[in-house]
Amino acid sequence: MRNWRVLLLAGGLSLAGCSNEPGSEGWCEDKKAQSKSEWTADDAVTFASHCVFEGTTVGSEAWCEALAEKPKGDWSSNEAADYAKHCVF
Repeated sequence: MRNWRVLLLAGGLSLAGCSNEPGSEGWCEDKKAQSKSEWTADDAVTFASHCVFEGTTVGSEAWCEALAEKPKGDWSSNEAADYAKHCVF
């Protein structure tokens, strides 16, 4: 019985890791389909900053170009990771 619970928990956690990254195109599409009453305050801020204005979606070509022009010393750790994930690979 205990092994079954551990397996269920591990499966649930692994599926949680498959969700779209906040600010990505897939995440924006998911949020557009979701009821606004289900959004958190962080969801609203992320949606406004990455999904409303053209070219600010994390991983978009415009986003990659804009970040490439920004001095590397001014990048946040999240920006560096997102740039490596979406713009380099």
